[in-house]
Amino acid sequence: MERIDIPETDTEPLASILNNLRLERTGEKTYRGVSLVQLTGRVYGGQVLGQATVAATDHVNKTLGLDPDVRLAHSITGAFLRPGDLRKPIDFRLEDLNDGRSFSTRNVVAHQGDEIIFSARVSFQLRQPGPSFGESQPENVTPPEDVPSSVDFFAAIDNDYGHIMSSTNALDLRHVDGMVYMKPSAERSPHQYLWLRTRSPMPENSSRTLQRAVLGYSADQFMLEPALRALGLSWMSPISSIATLDHSIWWHRNFDISDWILVDMECLSAQNGRALVQARFFQDQKHVATMMQEGMVRVRKESGHRQTVE
Repeated sequence: MERIDIPETDTEPLASILNNLRLERTGEKTYRGVSLVQLTGRVYGGQVLGQATVAATDHVNKTLGLDPDVRLAHSITGAFLRPGDLRKPIDFRLEDLNDGRSFSTRNVVAHQGDEIIFSARVSFQLRQPGPSFGESQPENVTPPEDVPSSVDFFAAIDNDYGHIMSSTNALDLRHVDGMVYMKPSAERSPHQYLWLRTRSPMPENSSRTLQRAVLGYSADQFMLEPALRALGLSWMSPISSIATLDHSIWWHRNFDISDWILVDMECLSAQNGRALVQARFFQDQKHVATMMQEGMVRVRKESGHRQTVE
């Protein structure tokens, strides 16, 4: 089968991530991908979102006969409907919703067998001049060089969790307010600053679309952390059950994920076992993207956490 043309790198783990986004074209409107190993035993949500972005982009370019980055993805709104099975391939089916003079829209549905595990709408826009405004990058945030690296953190953990995270995570994440991987934050706060970049440079000929897909691929691993901070939880808390329900991204400006990006994150609400988080992404003082994610954050009754129904 023919694969989508995505540049290669010899450096792991970025090489595996890019290979994972290099979907097979199985038909005029169908694509197939596989999954990377995850500790949870389920398909990683960011992977499916990134693959859906790549599939929709390839279909728009093929349909309209465009070169890369002529119509850039400017938004995606996705719903995670079922946990995916790591052992099974994922089939993506595209539906044309619109091809106008400036905008294109595609529906993407991800299947495993007869089950739909993910559905999304991806929108594209022809690159055009226009008035510009963007929020200012937060000031006086501790620079990434002075913040501990997640790469070093996981490399120092001598168990399956540390080995898998250090060998498969292509991002260097630096939590200005401290990590919540193993234990809750000392302070319950709904806010978090985070620096991120890929551990190795993206290939020189990477398209703007690929940069956006990799950012979407990466975000699912940290988007719910402000909710964990606010609720006094961590990723390893035995009392919690955490999963993404839906995720939206708006890409505003071009960026290079090989260089540091500041993420300003806040949990806006947590209730009924769900939490909503907003994140704004900045690079070189420019507001480059905005994300919203709603996730399931359930706590057992015997945990001592206050339970409410609203």
